[in-house]
Amino acid sequence: MIDEKKLEELKRQALTQIKEARDEKSLETARVKYLGRKGELTQILKSIAKLPPELKPLIGRLANQLKRELEEAFKEAQAELKKRREEHLPGVDLTLPGRPYPLGRLHPITQVMQEICEIFLRMGFSIASGPEVELDYYNFEALNIPEDHPARDMQATFYFAPKVLLRTHTSPIQIRTMESEKPPLRIIAPGKVYRCDSDVTHTPMFHQVEGLMVDEDVSFADLKGILTIFAQETFGSETKVRFRPSYFPFTEPSVEMDISCVICGGEGCRVCGQTGWLEILGAGMVHPNVFRAVGYDPQKWVGFAFGLGVERITMLKFGIDDIRLFYENHLRFLEQF
Repeated sequence: MIDEKKLEELKRQALTQIKEARDEKSLETARVKYLGRKGELTQILKSIAKLPPELKPLIGRLANQLKRELEEAFKEAQAELKKRREEHLPGVDLTLPGRPYPLGRLHPITQVMQEICEIFLRMGFSIASGPEVELDYYNFEALNIPEDHPARDMQATFYFAPKVLLRTHTSPIQIRTMESEKPPLRIIAPGKVYRCDSDVTHTPMFHQVEGLMVDEDVSFADLKGILTIFAQETFGSETKVRFRPSYFPFTEPSVEMDISCVICGGEGCRVCGQTGWLEILGAGMVHPNVFRAVGYDPQKWVGFAFGLGVERITMLKFGIDDIRLFYENHLRFLEQF
């Protein structure tokens, strides 16, 4: 029979067990014993319906009051255990600096590629892109290099099929851009290119930045001025430049640009072959046949193009004498940059 005395005894036992709990596990055991789905107090609450009508109000009120008291006691015990646990944790000095995370570095080629692009962006050029797997038409024919042209022998090409290849330069981007946009144009085309070549100065994959400017009154003097600014921004304001006649099938006239040797300052050394000069890029005025291939009127439009190897520029900037170091992933080498 449930009466006031039994509820008082249950209260005493429950509060004693709660007080004696030394950890969360023992406290949870006590909670389940009294307040769980099959707990003692829960069973009492379920059995109130079977009591005589005169006892139901009193026992119901006392049992619900006891339930609230025990729930409150459990909450206070949980808070006390948590506080006790935190007090025993090792102290934290909030003034100590945080643990630094090791940061990666940009690859030297990436650094120089970004620097080159920023220089030309400041001069009003925009960046264009195109596919690395290219068609023979865009890589050769539209650039005035038909199938029987001897200039094809200048580039050892990776072919997937007779007319599908890995681009050997980023010049196809210039063709694709001219096909889709009307002049005037001022773009640079940075990206990876591929040729069958590998030694201390060549790799099968390397990076180029090519540029194109088309307008009605572009001159060779504009080409010289822009490339001189590029060289001095890259290698220093004291850098001297010179232009030598050369040959490229997609430009006429064509030139190669040299800079004063960054190692000896033009005095002559082993790096520059005692000449005092280093070749860094090729350039020229766009050939009329290239304009005809993209539907531009060569009688109205004129332009210039240039192309430079990013690895070559990076080697000269940092005094690196073996291009293969860029791709061997030695941390001691890469961490210098």
